[in-house]
Amino acid sequence: MTQKKAPKAYKNLDFLNSHEARTIRIISEYLEPEKRLRETNIMHTVVFFGSARIHPDDPATGKYYTAAEELAYRLAKLGKSMARRKHGFHICTGGGPGIMEAANRGAHRAGAKSVGLNISLPFEQNPNRYITPELNFEFHYFFMRKLWFLYNAKALVVFPGGFGTLDELFEALTLRQTEKINKKNMPILLYDRAYWESMINFEKMVQMGFIDPEDLKLIHFFESPGEGVKYLKGRLEKGITNINHKFQP
Repeated sequence: MTQKKAPKAYKNLDFLNSHEARTIRIISEYLEPEKRLRETNIMHTVVFFGSARIHPDDPATGKYYTAAEELAYRLAKLGKSMARRKHGFHICTGGGPGIMEAANRGAHRAGAKSVGLNISLPFEQNPNRYITPELNFEFHYFFMRKLWFLYNAKALVVFPGGFGTLDELFEALTLRQTEKINKKNMPILLYDRAYWESMINFEKMVQMGFIDPEDLKLIHFFESPGEGVKYLKGRLEKGITNINHKFQP
């Protein structure tokens, strides 16, 4: 009597979730999003970062939710109008609540598709209902999620947030500063100058010689959705036709 066939290695869930298969899982988080984004023609994005803990009805932080939703709405409409000229873009977020939900919600209100790059966490991080279903992703590895945040990004918009937001902001600034991504003109916008300058003394970094004065030009502060759209409009139209969004070797 013959034995029952053993499962193929690529169907063996115990193996795929093991330490030995970590490389396969990492590769999967590169190849599967790449395939899905290509199939849905997502090549250019404006990425929103900000706190997951912001609520629209919070008296202290709700203003950030409202501003992020309105900015995403206006940008999504701009992206749709540019798409008619074959140079459109889409809103992309981390897919969770707070500022992420606000940006996906704004895009949804504009009748536009938007991306949600979720990550498995013990709390806070569940997909918001405004993400386009076929563009809802779930990551295990932070570094692979970060790659997809920046791979298609033509601009970053950063609202107030905590450790995660700071991590995303400073990684993007470091990659721009060191030219490890070939996006010399990718805008990085920070909403609410007063918040950011109370958190981070950028000028002190210059005074101490830790960064160059020119490095501060990587950041643009803005105070309203209208100001953000005005700053980004021409830069996105120009950048989408000129920027090579591939990572440097």
